[in-house]
Amino acid sequence: MNITRRGFAALAGLTALSACSSSNPLSSTSGAASASAGTSGPLVVGSQQYYSNEIVAELYAQVLEKAGLKVTRQYQIGQREVYLPEILAGKIDVFPEYNGNLLQYLDKTATVTDTASVQAALTKVLPSSLRVLTPAAATDQDTYTTTKAFSTQYGVTSLADLSKVTKPLTIAANSEFATRPYGPPGLKSMYGVDITVVPVEDSGGPLTVKALTDGKADFADIYSASPSIVANNFVVLADPKNLILPQNVVPLVSSKVTSTASDAIDKVNAQLSADDLRNLNSQSVNEQKKSADIAKAWLSSKGLI
Repeated sequence: MNITRRGFAALAGLTALSACSSSNPLSSTSGAASASAGTSGPLVVGSQQYYSNEIVAELYAQVLEKAGLKVTRQYQIGQREVYLPEILAGKIDVFPEYNGNLLQYLDKTATVTDTASVQAALTKVLPSSLRVLTPAAATDQDTYTTTKAFSTQYGVTSLADLSKVTKPLTIAANSEFATRPYGPPGLKSMYGVDITVVPVEDSGGPLTVKALTDGKADFADIYSASPSIVANNFVVLADPKNLILPQNVVPLVSSKVTSTASDAIDKVNAQLSADDLRNLNSQSVNEQKKSADIAKAWLSSKGLI
């Protein structure tokens, strides 16, 4: 993760938040966030340091502009530890999130496993200054993905099969995966399996893929909408115990987002399918198209701009 000076400040802010609350990083900050959030000026649309997330952010930005709203873009911010403090500080108004991951980040004791229940649980843990809009059908799941050769050699197609593998297991992933509920702690708790993270900081991108294909890791956290899974004939392990919650694309928005803005964003999510997201990602990875061009073409095809 390329953390800028702003990112370090945000991380320091999150540390302070964590000191106030041992469960929900946002629980003690709703008042401050509400006070800092204004109602004037352009809507700031942000994205993670992840190409697919930027594409979705650009979809939102362009429909907001079509609705006559002023938009400022702030993309490639980093991962959740970096951008959530900025959202809390009122610096970002619209952000494409993934509902299951966001819930587990805020409530590590969450036990819900379906999209509707995840959405309902999110509304209870977010501060009053923030809300989530309607999720898309599109998901971009974290995965435990391996090569066809490894799957065949060890007879593993499910996380439940890993208990019969006697060799030490490794997974290439962003370093923060090591502490995620669906990372090594969750895998050990739910499936009784140990795994070590091999840090590769490109969010399931080409470096992560290369670590897997070169044999530097047994598995990789490659997001399910990545075109690299099909391109490399990788095997995504099934998750019968729902270690990884549904990760539908969902907009996290501030109180500055009016009904006009939310209606525009909802129209995007109403049409954004899993196949659509994979296709959008493929245009970025395989054709090296810019997110603005990818978003404009898709929105035009759907009659949204």
